[in-house]
Amino acid sequence: MIKKLFLLLATSFVTICANAQVIDTTNYFGGKKPDPEVNVTAPPQDDENIAKDDIIKKGLSFGPLPIVAYDQDRGFEYGALLNIYNFGDGSWYPTPQSTWYFEISRYTKGSQLYVVSYDNRVLIPGVRISAAINVVKEKALDFYGFNGYESYYDVEMPTAFYRLERLVPTFKIDFMGKIKENLYWKVGYHFSWFDINNFESETLNETPTLFELYKSWGIIPEEDADGGFSSAIRFGIMYDSRDFEAAPSRGIWAEIHAVFAPEFLGTSHGYTKLNFTFRHYVPIVNSKLVFAYRLNYQGFVGSAPFYVIPYSTIVGPGYDRDGFGGYHTVRGIMRDRIQGMGVGFYNAELRWRFLNFHVAKQNVTLALSGFTDGAKVFKGVDMSTVPTSYIAEYNKYINSNGDKFHLTAGGGFRIIINQNFIIAAEYGKAFNSQDHSKGALYINTGFLF
Repeated sequence: MIKKLFLLLATSFVTICANAQVIDTTNYFGGKKPDPEVNVTAPPQDDENIAKDDIIKKGLSFGPLPIVAYDQDRGFEYGALLNIYNFGDGSWYPTPQSTWYFEISRYTKGSQLYVVSYDNRVLIPGVRISAAINVVKEKALDFYGFNGYESYYDVEMPTAFYRLERLVPTFKIDFMGKIKENLYWKVGYHFSWFDINNFESETLNETPTLFELYKSWGIIPEEDADGGFSSAIRFGIMYDSRDFEAAPSRGIWAEIHAVFAPEFLGTSHGYTKLNFTFRHYVPIVNSKLVFAYRLNYQGFVGSAPFYVIPYSTIVGPGYDRDGFGGYHTVRGIMRDRIQGMGVGFYNAELRWRFLNFHVAKQNVTLALSGFTDGAKVFKGVDMSTVPTSYIAEYNKYINSNGDKFHLTAGGGFRIIINQNFIIAAEYGKAFNSQDHSKGALYINTGFLF
């Protein structure tokens, strides 16, 4: 594992230095940059974030880059991307005025990702526009049941037992504008099609997967089992006093947004969802040592189809991601281990920037971090509909004690280039083997939040 870490970091660093003119990035929309919410207008220049000898970038920045990453849940990622950034006359640096992003990538465990995204802060005065089209294809998507620990994870079962197949094309367009200092409105439209299928594997022989069992027990209704359409309006309010977007050293970022997906908009199974997020960045030693934490709660009002439950939703740059468990939410826990109608999670970490230097006319910073993450299902999926004839079989996969907090801890190392492009390596370990029997390694970009 250590060899994998150094090999991938070295490959990424060499690639970036060889293509130094193209790594001026603030938003990495290919799923690697997990900070999807930013100021509508250019944030003020901060002497602590931009060193006196930093090279100020101007004009357009083009260029292709290979993708090399690793995720414990998905495997090695490989592919290619193209960034196009416009920094204007340099007065906005390190924030671009507009951004195009293109990606084609695959993971060795069967995932495929296709992305085209656009972000513009100047086209409509006072309004930020973010649009994206992406297609995610999963040949072996994790499915461990609902309600956290209420669904027993049997480490003796073949991996294929906890898998299903999913294809999700998505289109979205969001708008953000300023209400007053640090306070913003957000509104957008998101459309997704979910195509769900059973996972086929020779290792299972005639044994049904957990997904198939949930369908036969009626926990997943027949009308939702193959997927459906989600056509939703999203709106919310955001407060953002961060000093810098890609790697803040102080400030608060908070948002509450609602997802309204009625059937008259074309949604197969109408639903409403509320999301609350609070992030706080506390400088301990200027920008060198920072304590950061994030609190999040997402819950549905009434019922919702199972295929929209495991998503962490956003309004703004980026797109929805699987939660909860894995790199984007709770590091060290298996991807999608925690699914419910109402889920809360936290992240807390200490970040230390310990070295600054220049390489190939690029500004480089090295940083270390230590973290603890946790999550819990506060409102579960109703699983009381199981017919009497299936109760004995059902009880084999259920823990009657219900859910409790899922906890992890770990650390990370980052290479920060031009204050924006961040190569990240993190390792997390779950406290309970029901969440992950081994530790989880992630090599990606950006800070988690």
